[in-house]
Amino acid sequence: MSAENNKLGELVSLLKRRGFVFPGSDIYGGLSGTWDWGHLGVLLKERIKNEWHKMFVREREDMVTLDAALIMNAEVWKASGHVEGFSDPLVACEKCKRRFRADQIIPTLGVGIGPHCPECGGPLSEPRQFNMMFETRIGAAEDSSSVAYLRPETAQGIFVNFKNTLDAYHPKLPFGIAQIGKAFRNEITPRDFLFRAREFEQMEIEYFVRPKEWEEHFERWRMLLHGWVARIGIPESAVHEVEVPDGERAHYSRRTIDFEYDFPFGRKELYGLAYRGDYDLAQHSERSGVDLSYSDEVTGERFIPHVIEPSLGLDRTALAVLASAYAEDELGATVAGGASEKRTVLRLPPALAPISAAVFPLLKNKPELVARAREIYRALVPALPAVMFDDNGNIGKRYRRQDEIGTPWCITVDFDTLADGTVTLRDRDSGVQTRIPAEEIVAAIQTSL
Repeated sequence: MSAENNKLGELVSLLKRRGFVFPGSDIYGGLSGTWDWGHLGVLLKERIKNEWHKMFVREREDMVTLDAALIMNAEVWKASGHVEGFSDPLVACEKCKRRFRADQIIPTLGVGIGPHCPECGGPLSEPRQFNMMFETRIGAAEDSSSVAYLRPETAQGIFVNFKNTLDAYHPKLPFGIAQIGKAFRNEITPRDFLFRAREFEQMEIEYFVRPKEWEEHFERWRMLLHGWVARIGIPESAVHEVEVPDGERAHYSRRTIDFEYDFPFGRKELYGLAYRGDYDLAQHSERSGVDLSYSDEVTGERFIPHVIEPSLGLDRTALAVLASAYAEDELGATVAGGASEKRTVLRLPPALAPISAAVFPLLKNKPELVARAREIYRALVPALPAVMFDDNGNIGKRYRRQDEIGTPWCITVDFDTLADGTVTLRDRDSGVQTRIPAEEIVAAIQTSL
């Protein structure tokens, strides 16, 4: 096993053991391509979403938000081109019946090697197109009129609410509609942990601009995405821009840049920045018969705006953040003979850490220490994003546990606390411990958030 694949295995093991991510339907043997987020994983995702919302919505004046329904009228997906064109090439093994994406499996077989199953060596079928949308039914009828789909992307919910947004808020161009929500894709071969799953969350913006101004806005959003990557602690050296050439872009795109990240399993797409032109609004306007144009009050022009789309996957973001933060070192406690003890640590940015601070009584069998630690814990809860009280095991084990879940600060209440009101504040990354008055804890920690 390569060092990078070994790192992925260790990360996956840590995330399950510490309650970040569990395999979906685990006690029944799992369900391929599905994952359940545990308590710490939920907190991590909430931190990421909060930072995204802060940077792209709350800190701007040109953005509104939306939360569209997961199930939409089937006509939406016909107009958008998903019913006809949202598909991948599928091949099946005629021997073991395993299915594969043809564009992924056939190029890896090598020159002069026939199309055979990589699992059992059996012959593969001819490629056929496989639509990746999950089909469902609405109402009691079982005819074609009841067909509906779980949305494969969040973007169309924004486009079909374009007129509603204009009528409700009267925004001036340029402006954006931002949405965080679930999407569903019936992937043929889900793989690489959270990277390619059948259910995932997107953080997506459709930014509406005047047609002649699209290039300057595209460049502005390109730089903003680099700023976002830095904000969430992903090393700049691990992110690479790839200009997607003609013939490989999505059907709606006139220009696309993929932002690829060096995942433990290889360099793969993390984010996409697409210029969608007027494709979506024009399609929905024609199909629905509703005018989706924009009227410029200054010039009197009426036109269909063009769209810049920065599309960010939340699950992929969380995976990239965790992979970037995962480390092993020899900081801190020593074992017999004076050798340093290896530790695993998630060096998460403090603003993203699931737990901002953990409070320990030095000894859990001393009621006075426990009582004072509880007082400090209760005082911190309303002031910090998330605080944990931990009295399980000795102090060294508690530090290790908090290091593994990425807690930036640990606060230990000891007998000196009872005497002079100071506590020990330990920094996760350096291991440095300093004594400060208990009433200064919040100020000391908030400077890092």
